[in-house]
Parts: sequence; C-alpha cells; structure tokens
Amino acid sequence: MKKVMIGAMAAAAAVVIAAAGAVAQQRTIAIGTGGTGGVYYPIGGGLANLISKNLPGVQATAQVTGGSVDNLKLLGSGQSEIGFSMADAALDAQSGQDKFKGSPIELRTLMVLYPNVMHVVTIDGTGINSMADMKGKRVSTGSPGSATEVMAFRVIEAAGLDKDKDMKRERLGVAESVNAIKDRKIDAFFWVGGLPTAAVTDLGATPGVKLKLIDHDDLAPKMNAKYGPLYSAKVIGKSVYPNQGPDNKATAVWNVLLTNDKMSDKDAYDIVKLMVEKKADLVAVHKEAESFSLENQVKGNSSVPWHPGALKYFAEKGVKM
Repeated sequence: MKKVMIGAMAAAAAVVIAAAGAVAQQRTIAIGTGGTGGVYYPIGGGLANLISKNLPGVQATAQVTGGSVDNLKLLGSGQSEIGFSMADAALDAQSGQDKFKGSPIELRTLMVLYPNVMHVVTIDGTGINSMADMKGKRVSTGSPGSATEVMAFRVIEAAGLDKDKDMKRERLGVAESVNAIKDRKIDAFFWVGGLPTAAVTDLGATPGVKLKLIDHDDLAPKMNAKYGPLYSAKVIGKSVYPNQGPDNKATAVWNVLLTNDKMSDKDAYDIVKLMVEKKADLVAVHKEAESFSLENQVKGNSSVPWHPGALKYFAEKGVKM
C-alpha cells in the first residue's frame, strides 16, 4: 500500500512538473493596433486569435494604442513584438526623422497589408467644401501617437495651410472626433484608415447629419516631392459610407505589419504563413483583410527592410522581391 501511495505521489508530482514546464514554455506576443473605432484594432484582434490557436506555446494579445507612432515606439522599446503602421510613419522611425528624430528604430516588414485612405471629414453646415475652407475652423488632426496626425500635417502643408496658425487644432482619435463633430465642437477631422471605418459609418448613419468628404487627391504629388513616393490618389466610392454623397477623391498610403530585428526567422515565417493561408479568418473580422495578397508583397510598397523569415515564405510561394 505504501508503495502504491508513493507511486501515486510521484505520478502527481510528475504531472505538476510537466504542467509547470508547459507554462514556462508559453510565450506571449503583443500586437500594437490602434483605437477601437479604427481598422487596426479588429484586425489585430483577429490576428492575435489566429496566432494563439495555431502556433503551439504562443499566446498573442492585441493592444489598444494611439496608432502607428505608438506601435513603432513599442517595437523599439521591446514592449511589443508586432505592430501595425502606415509606411510613411515606418520610414520616419527607420530613418530617425520627425517624431523619431535622433532615435531610429530597427524595423522589419512582415507583410504589406492594405491601403490606408485619408478621410477629410466634415458635415453640412460647417461651410467647408474644400481644403482652403479649413482656414479658421476647428479641426481634429488625429490622436497623439497616430499616423493620422503625421499624414494630416502633410496634407495640410501641401494645401498651403499652416496647421498651427490657420486652424484651431484638436488631437482626437476617430471615435472621439465623430462624437465631437456630432456635438458641433469641431468642424472637421482627419482620419486615415481602411474602408469602411466603423466610426465614420456611424457618423454617416446619424439622423439629421449629412456626411461630406473633402477632395484632396491633387495634393499627393506635392507630398511625394517632399517625403518620397509614399502617397497615391484613391477614390472612396459613394457607396462606402451612408449619406456620403459623391465619390471622394482622396489620398492613400500602404499599411504594413512590422516587427523589430529581434524576431526569429521561424516566428516571422510562421506568422506570415498563417496570415496568407488562413486569410479567410481575418476577412471574417474585417473585409480589408481581402487585400492581404501575395501580389501586394512588393518592395516598393514597404518603406523598411523585409524580415528574412517573411522573405523565405514569399520565395516559396514564387513571389519575386
């Protein structure tokens, strides 16, 4: 009987030790996304679920952040392993410019995602029908730590306006901007994101509100002349948002999924493979994931070097980089 008890205790101890070993082997991957009203956050949550379910020993979580700039800084400090970003903000971080002046971050591209479209949003009754009409108005240029702010400043500059002198500027995220314009606390706001963005859909569907998107595609050449070939013209079709009015002639920049130079080749390979081969799971979360294609994996679409693990997977799929 004593031998049986000793054997049982030994077996129980072995189970505990094995369980402890499994916990010790569990790794966490933090994914920097954006605000809850944008597109990065739902797709980031979908990616976290995909990684957690399919990569043994890995638990991924999506973090709410201010957006691209915050995500890049989290990658630089090692507080996250993956981050969503616009290509222009990523280039600034890689080269130590603008918001990253003097503090460059070693980044690696995992995947080119989808075009981020600049929305210049107002409503009927504000007197804003063009970029020039922004002068003297109350305008939100995006939350601190967002790539919306980076690109908004460049659009405003290309339009010949001064962001500090020509408007009363607020720094609100897209959900906060929508609430503020509904309450008539601001006259317009900038938001760069995927189509459709939930918060802008909410604004267009609000009773008594007539959504207006301001054309500015003509500014892309000026932006490219100063900041590099990052921007292109893009149309937000008239059916994208409720009560939108005509097609909107906007500007766009690619979104990229990034890591730092610490991620292993195996992790990078496995994550990219998951995103391509289980894309349907991400499309179910947000339709912008439809753009996660092998055809978009072109070096010119990302402003920072590619991760070797990602390159290995793309090479296996016949993508020539």
